[in-house]
Amino acid sequence: MKVQRRHLCLAAAGAALLPMLSACSTAARQLEAAPGVTYWSGRMSVQVLDSPPQSTSGSFELSGSPASGELVLLNPLGNIVARVQWSPGQASAQQGTQTRQASSLDELTQSLLGTSLPIAALFDWLQGKPTEAAGWQADLEAHSEGKILARRINPRPEASLRIVLDAR
Repeated sequence: MKVQRRHLCLAAAGAALLPMLSACSTAARQLEAAPGVTYWSGRMSVQVLDSPPQSTSGSFELSGSPASGELVLLNPLGNIVARVQWSPGQASAQQGTQTRQASSLDELTQSLLGTSLPIAALFDWLQGKPTEAAGWQADLEAHSEGKILARRINPRPEASLRIVLDAR
């Protein structure tokens, strides 16, 4: 009898908390992509096996092309952690009130993540195209499920990029 009462109490408490938790959730943001501009969103993790190892993960929204675009990184509550924008000859990252400038997206991602990412190949990988990138190996076997895994072996330190795309 006591076990049944405990289960009923736990179920009632859970039911009471559910509306409060859903009220705290943040509606998914959407970048306003112009017609013909590519757009992806999901979760991303970058790990650099340096000493000490570095790891960055969170939700993302990506639009544009390798030549110019925008990457928005979000925390679990849906708040913007960083906004990265690039165009030929320049790249910038805004994190709160701080802005970092660089002459290229490679240089900027190197300073932000501890490794540069193969941006041109990344745009192709997101489309399921097995494009080669120097030192990187992409596993697109689970692309139809919205999953991408890429590893960089050279140059050291090794790095990995994992992406899980949102369902469209």
